[in-house]
Amino acid sequence: MGDVMKTQLVSAIQLQEVELQEKPADKQQGSKDPHDETFSVEEAVETIGFGRFHILLFLIMGSTNIVEAMEIMLLAVVSPEIRCEWHLQDWQVALVSMMVFLGFMVCGVLSGYLADRYGRWKVVFGGFVWSAYFSLLTSFAPSYGWFIFLRSMVGCGVAGVSQGFVLKTEFIPARYRPVLLPLATIFWMLGSMLIIILGMLVVPTLGWRWMIRLSVTPSIILIFLFKFIPESARYDVSAGNVSAALETLQRIAKMNRASLPPGRLEEPMVQQRGSWRILLGSSFRTTSLLLWFSWFVASFTYYGLVLSSSELLEKNLLCVTDPDRDHLVKHQNQDGLCHCISFQLRDYQTLLISCLGEVALVPLNICLLNVLGRKMCMTLLQLGAAIAFMLLNICTTMFGFTALLFLLRSLVSMNFNVVYIYTAEVYPTVARSLGMGFCTSFSRIGGMIAPFIAQVLMSQSVILALSPFAVACVICALGNFLLPIETRGRALLQSS
Repeated sequence: MGDVMKTQLVSAIQLQEVELQEKPADKQQGSKDPHDETFSVEEAVETIGFGRFHILLFLIMGSTNIVEAMEIMLLAVVSPEIRCEWHLQDWQVALVSMMVFLGFMVCGVLSGYLADRYGRWKVVFGGFVWSAYFSLLTSFAPSYGWFIFLRSMVGCGVAGVSQGFVLKTEFIPARYRPVLLPLATIFWMLGSMLIIILGMLVVPTLGWRWMIRLSVTPSIILIFLFKFIPESARYDVSAGNVSAALETLQRIAKMNRASLPPGRLEEPMVQQRGSWRILLGSSFRTTSLLLWFSWFVASFTYYGLVLSSSELLEKNLLCVTDPDRDHLVKHQNQDGLCHCISFQLRDYQTLLISCLGEVALVPLNICLLNVLGRKMCMTLLQLGAAIAFMLLNICTTMFGFTALLFLLRSLVSMNFNVVYIYTAEVYPTVARSLGMGFCTSFSRIGGMIAPFIAQVLMSQSVILALSPFAVACVICALGNFLLPIETRGRALLQSS
């Protein structure tokens, strides 16, 4: 009897030990511990979705395009005035534009490197302060030499401001990027129109110096509004600052009345940030080289068109079948003396109408991005621009010229916007700002060459000046078609 009881007792103890060993396994097979789950910034951004934060982001960061557009378009409006005040020849007027783009080119790569190493927010904010300060100083320039130096400093600041596109892109969910990013051209159009309206109202009464002073106002306002925009969460995790990234994502989720994915934010820190070797590595070498040329042509054609339209109107070089009295007067430069023809009201109106072309085809652009993708969209836009550039040589009415200018402005503006989108999507977070910086620097080389075609060669022959723009568009269309990566619907890469 005693032996039987001992045997039962031993069996019970062994059975209890087996149950204790199986319980942890059962627990693992059951509900998963939420503390063991992890999520990435990409998953958090997609889970949070679109909401009030993104509306605020769209309005504030979109307004950076107003600042950039005003600083660049200012050159087209102020060129006739400084030509007259300082008795400038054509090449000297073109040199003003070239110096602005030189400052942009030099600081483009630098701002991209700093944004990848030290954060997007700091670079964009510093760009605002820098460009506003030197733009204000430009209005007090005592001579032509001081004017071009100060404008080159403005270009350096605008290079930092342009990194705002990267900061904005990194917060937007993938399915909303094809819609929200093209809509940013609305702000560029507003900036272009604002500087033209300022020129129309202020220059004839107070002069070009007061126009520049008033144009600084949007930059000053944005400096104070920029505190509502956080640092990029993607940058923070790449720099190892996971707690700051999580705090930013929690703030966005609260504003959007959404929640983060279950678990904890976890992404590896990347040591190699802001390295040019990533851009020229085997994964991105072909893409980078083709993109650099695409940016060169985008800037070359866009600013070439802006300056060409200004030059055609100022010097009355248009071949129109219904000219008014003003268009029968030609700009001349005899014996070193400047014979000025300032913009007339009709010229300002033509420039304003052409600015509307910036957004006229945005719905079509959104459709093309979603249906055809980025590569094919850029290819078709460049081919269309090439045809439109050559059509500018045809004699037509003033209305016909305005309509053609409107269409061409739409095409080159849409292309520039798609190039921006593709660049921000194709590169990984660790080199996205540097990639954008290199691209914008190559684009400013095109911007530096454009004034000498549009403002110097135009005086010799209109068709000779417009042909390089058309040829560049055709070659670039082929390059865009050969891009190896399509980014439509693809998540933003965190590392290479």
